[in-house]
Amino acid sequence: MRRIGVLWATSEDDPVAQARQAAFLQGLQQLGWVNGQNVRIDVRWAAGNLINARQYAAELVTLAPDVILASGGAIMGPLLQATRTVPIVFTIVTDPVGTGLIDGLSRPGGNATGFMMFEYSLCGKWLALLKEIAPGVTRAAVLRDPAIASGIGQFAVIQSVAPSVGVDVSSVNMGDAAEIERAVGAFARSANGGLIVAASGLAQVHRDLIISLADRHKLPAVYYEPEFVAAGGLISYGPNLLNEFRPAASYVDRILKGEKPAELPVQAPNKYDMVVNLKTAKALGLVIPQAVLARADEVIE
Repeated sequence: MRRIGVLWATSEDDPVAQARQAAFLQGLQQLGWVNGQNVRIDVRWAAGNLINARQYAAELVTLAPDVILASGGAIMGPLLQATRTVPIVFTIVTDPVGTGLIDGLSRPGGNATGFMMFEYSLCGKWLALLKEIAPGVTRAAVLRDPAIASGIGQFAVIQSVAPSVGVDVSSVNMGDAAEIERAVGAFARSANGGLIVAASGLAQVHRDLIISLADRHKLPAVYYEPEFVAAGGLISYGPNLLNEFRPAASYVDRILKGEKPAELPVQAPNKYDMVVNLKTAKALGLVIPQAVLARADEVIE
């Protein structure tokens, strides 16, 4: 019986994470791998906590798996600290070359390969989109996780494009729920504000809280994935991350059959989706421009 370790950056009770895990397991099953029959799958959930990530990374490595699926950039550092030999297939990771996880996209080198979330250039489009749908916004708070390299990188790109769209940006460093609530509340005390939610495991853990805070303080918000908009957020622009998990199963299958992660190219999304929630826009008193609606891949009435 072969062994697969799985480490998630998010919480086990998150329905989005559960859907992604189901897609991964379904992909494995289609390739002939059935949990409890010819493969054992050990799953751990870091719940947006770096201490948990370190503990579970070390725990999974001691189980001597044949390969580990890692979902989320925040857990890749702890995993690579725990092992440089166990093959790792990652998903939902931003800029794996720039953050030093791999040597290159076409030939990753080392023991990790997988599926990147987006290139940093995408982040600048979030601020431009915020200004387009809410022209009155002159201030934007970027909710990011400063403990991960991509949290720093995403904010840097957003900051670099801010002068060109006439918006002052500041960072809100995400911690626990109380910290997020205090920081967003303080930001909302001044007028003409908006939010950008940068990609991180913490953002996923606090998805419902962030959406409710944007609603409570009447802040237009741009998100990085459509699940936020489906849950009541205003607008998102980014990849459909569910699409990474069946291909991730194929990479796990190939490694189990003898291929090396160093020779499997890292794959990037070939499409980014825009999703708009018109009900939320109406509640905020916004009229979404026709040019934005024409570009949208999905409009929630």
